[in-house]
Amino acid sequence: MWSHLWYWGVAAACLAQLWPVPAAAIDAGFAQTDITPDVKGNTPVWLAGYGPGRSATGVHDPLMCRCVVLKHGDDKIALVSVDLVGLQYPAVQQIRAKLPDFKYVMVSSTHNHEGPDVIGIWGQNHFSRGVDDAYIDLVVSRVTEAVQKAAKSLSPVTAAYGSAEDESLLNDSRQPIVKDGVLRVLRFDRSPPLRGGPVRDGVAAHGTAGILVQWNCHPESLGSRNRLVTADFPWATVESLQKKYRCPIVYISGAVGGLMAPPRGGRVKDSAGNELKEGDYEYARVYGEEVATLAAKAVDGAQPIELAPFVVKARPIAVPLTNVLYRAARVAGVLKREGLVWTGDSEKFGQPIVADNSDQPTAVESEVAYLRLGELHVACIPGEVYPELVYGKFQEPADPAADNPDAPLEPSVASLMPGPKWMLFGLANDELGYIIPKRQWDKAPPYAYGREQPQYGEINSCGPDVAPILMEALKRRVAEATASAPK
Repeated sequence: MWSHLWYWGVAAACLAQLWPVPAAAIDAGFAQTDITPDVKGNTPVWLAGYGPGRSATGVHDPLMCRCVVLKHGDDKIALVSVDLVGLQYPAVQQIRAKLPDFKYVMVSSTHNHEGPDVIGIWGQNHFSRGVDDAYIDLVVSRVTEAVQKAAKSLSPVTAAYGSAEDESLLNDSRQPIVKDGVLRVLRFDRSPPLRGGPVRDGVAAHGTAGILVQWNCHPESLGSRNRLVTADFPWATVESLQKKYRCPIVYISGAVGGLMAPPRGGRVKDSAGNELKEGDYEYARVYGEEVATLAAKAVDGAQPIELAPFVVKARPIAVPLTNVLYRAARVAGVLKREGLVWTGDSEKFGQPIVADNSDQPTAVESEVAYLRLGELHVACIPGEVYPELVYGKFQEPADPAADNPDAPLEPSVASLMPGPKWMLFGLANDELGYIIPKRQWDKAPPYAYGREQPQYGEINSCGPDVAPILMEALKRRVAEATASAPK
């Protein structure tokens, strides 16, 4: 008898080597809703990004809300992407209030520069607000609808995680040159997979339930002269991947700070080898398809990953607002964001800013979150994080002409993630602008790198202390998750 048991034990071990046990199944559902604004109505649609006074004259391709809902046991998490420049935290809180049965709802903006202003600073001129509040209500409603639709389509899946890298697909216009050229994906396969279908590129046709793609580039390939509403290059990336895999695609932006933008200098060419340039829809299409090609490498090479159980650590934080232009815009009503008295502690909230205390240091409420989905670690950062803060690739020593060359280095996302399989969701639940390493903050003369004027960045950042505060908050959220993990 023992010899028979030994025989079957060896046989089982051999079979396990030939056919590894798949990752544990969870449930996943996908959905999308159209959030394209009405450009033919009586209210102008002011396009975000670049400068004020750019009104939309038409629509090239629709703006979408795309989401995946994950379920394990009684826990549901929604991961949402919207083709917008940066949906603000108060709107995300409204969405969550409509979805009380979810453990967590994350809403990330792609940072699209060719969609409507949802922040306020791109109106008719510098003194007028560019947000249509009725449109924000529409977005809140459509995002809620998409999440609910995805939850109704839940079905068992297994997951796979993959990555691919190509820094040539990025341009960094700010010194020091640091890029995040790693594209990361989650592929969700139906469990059990459909039988009898053809196999293409290593993935069974019709067997893939959906794909989540995270890439690190400003959607600004159309430039400042375009006046058609468009999702920019992610439109072509999503369309290409949908055709290839015949499944829903959720596209999320990662580290787009440090001025990560589509490449220039002849990197993007048409089929005849001619250089394509910013401001051309063919440029956007070709670049978007190249991103899709990189994504396909990650998808086809993805390896099984466990995505359960779910651990969510998210907490509101106060972020000091020292940018003089932002403060003036808030006072003028261009930015409609409640101000709080800055207490000096990001986790202690001061009283609301009113007329009697308007001379006090101002902060705004935002959020940093860490998600542990089984083997996957996710950092949710509310703004445009610089790649230096992702990998810790800081210039050493800092340029002595920078404003704070001796500031302590912030912990990096990569160093904080407890495992090798991770993702970074930028503009997650808010848009605080550029998140600049404090050592690189350079607003006062003399300027770094021998420049006669400062580099672009600080003008669209809340202040020099944002990066230290956000990275410390992420460190604390990871520590809280580790402390609460089963022993």
